[in-house]
Parts: sequence; structure tokens; C-alpha cells
Amino acid sequence: MFEVGIRDEFAAAHAIRDYNGPCERIHGHNYRVEVVVAARETDARGIVVDFRDLKALVRSITEELDHRLLNELPAFDNKSPTSETIALYIYSRLSQAIAGLGLQLRRVTVWETERAWASYSEDT
Repeated sequence: MFEVGIRDEFAAAHAIRDYNGPCERIHGHNYRVEVVVAARETDARGIVVDFRDLKALVRSITEELDHRLLNELPAFDNKSPTSETIALYIYSRLSQAIAGLGLQLRRVTVWETERAWASYSEDT
């Protein structure tokens, strides 16, 4: 099985609901997103997916989050926009976008800082 991945970034603000501490207040992060996809085989060129194409798919999702107050987005109406729920949101959107491309979405990881991250993947 081949795995390939890309990284993207976006800046956004959020506030964690029902949290007893400073993260309950609106604050911002320069988020980093890593996406890993897999395939059993490459195409005739020896490529699983063109990095440029994968980057464009991910960027189309992260652009919706960039420079936004995430709490105001419909996706986070009923849940706090934590790194965990952001990873799930990107995973869900990207799963739909790559359907039919012969790729398996392995994992989406979202970093709030260089030392703090959360990943989402589905059991395979």
C-alpha cells in the first residue's frame, strides 16, 4: 500500500464552549493540516495522486475556514471547533471530494501549535 500526504495551513479564531479556562475566550491559531491518502497501486506514471491535485482539494476546504471565527460556521453550530472536530470536518469533506478517485483517506491531522495536534481517521 502506498501512502502520500500533503500539508496546508490556515489562520482562524475559535472559543471552546463549556471549557473552564482561558480557551473559553476567543483566541486564534495558525493551524497546520496534514492529509494522508493511500492506494494499492500507482497510475501509469508511478503516481498515487498528483500532489498538486490533492493540495487543491484540501485547500478548497481550508479556504472556507481561513481567517474566520470558526464558532460562527454552520459546521460548528452544535459543537466546539476544537482540533478534533476540525479534523473530523476536514476528513468528512475530503472523503466526499475524493470519492471515485481510487484513494483511501487514511488520516487528517490538525495542529493548533507546533506541539499540540489531533487526528481523525476511520477504522479500516
